[in-house]
Amino acid sequence: MLFVVLGQVLAVVAAMLLVTTGVVVGRERLVRTRYEYRERFSSVAPYFGLLAVVLVANKVARDIGPGISWLIGLNVTPYIHRLDGLLLWPLYGSSAPQVVVWLQARASPELTAYFSFVYVFGYVFLLVFPVVAYFALRDPKPIRRTVVAYGANYVIGVVCYVLFIAYGPRNVIAGDVEGLLFTQYTQFQFLTASVNHQTNVFPSLHTSMAVTAALLAWTTREEYPLWVPVAAVLAVSVALSTMYLGIHWATDVVFGVALGWASVRIGRRMEDTPPEFDGVRRRLRAVLRRLQTGSR
Repeated sequence: MLFVVLGQVLAVVAAMLLVTTGVVVGRERLVRTRYEYRERFSSVAPYFGLLAVVLVANKVARDIGPGISWLIGLNVTPYIHRLDGLLLWPLYGSSAPQVVVWLQARASPELTAYFSFVYVFGYVFLLVFPVVAYFALRDPKPIRRTVVAYGANYVIGVVCYVLFIAYGPRNVIAGDVEGLLFTQYTQFQFLTASVNHQTNVFPSLHTSMAVTAALLAWTTREEYPLWVPVAAVLAVSVALSTMYLGIHWATDVVFGVALGWASVRIGRRMEDTPPEFDGVRRRLRAVLRRLQTGSR
């Protein structure tokens, strides 16, 4: 079932990318990229290499992280639960509901279908399209800052998941909150279970990555003006979907927004002062030479 769901995600996202690339990027940039892709890839390859290392480390950390969390982590679930109950206090006073409960009280089949689509398909599209669009630019800075910002999200997020134990609202207040994504679209549980753990909700990486993509879209508003409103609508929808579907608390989303902003700042910093990879290459070559010498 997991491979069936993955196939569905790939097919839908590929169709979205095909249409949006044609409209937003344009034929002229795509044709130019066809003849310049080698030079462009060589200028960003080290950044993609670092991102690949981060993603592999992220996968390993997510597998072993929950066990480590129970040894050294702090269970912040009760604090988040209490804080979430205060967010709507200015509107409702002492009878203020949880934000997630308030959102689900307005649930409808149409909203559930929309937010489920956005949470799975829209989220993947929102992250992948900038890589495609920025690779089509001659200036390597946009794609460099994107790769670094994505990597910063995962590194900081995984550290938080190890340090903080937090269960989502559908686990804590199941009587008031329904896991709408899984009750309406049961096949998605196979996908989410393979990439995340139920204690990894603080902060919301869905929100932080979506906010990162939207903020990065603003930095390229001159090159891709049409992408800015699309990215903004998708980012807001993704953030709302995490709460509407009962996956994250509003507190997770707030901290996810902050993480997205900080990650873009890190991306901009490394774009202005890119890391020196020549030294890393020299050290790797020296290590390989020693290994070759020792094996003879």
